[in-house]
Amino acid sequence: PRPGLSPDAIAWIAKLNPDTVLYVSCNPSTLARDLKIFLQSPYHLEAIEPFDLFPHTFHMETLALLRRNP
Repeated sequence: PRPGLSPDAIAWIAKLNPDTVLYVSCNPSTLARDLKIFLQSPYHLEAIEPFDLFPHTFHMETLALLRRNP
């Protein structure tokens, strides 16, 4: 969602302890905010890729791949 994830949602995801989290965002500001929180948990950013799904507009989607630290 454009407003990003709530801190409670991030905590819930971290509590589930998945090996991999794929985070799709259309808002660079909330993506940065939420990644900062994720990176304080047992996850690291393995890859990040922007996608231009709406050519000729300023809208971009970004996919972030987070992996749980060993």
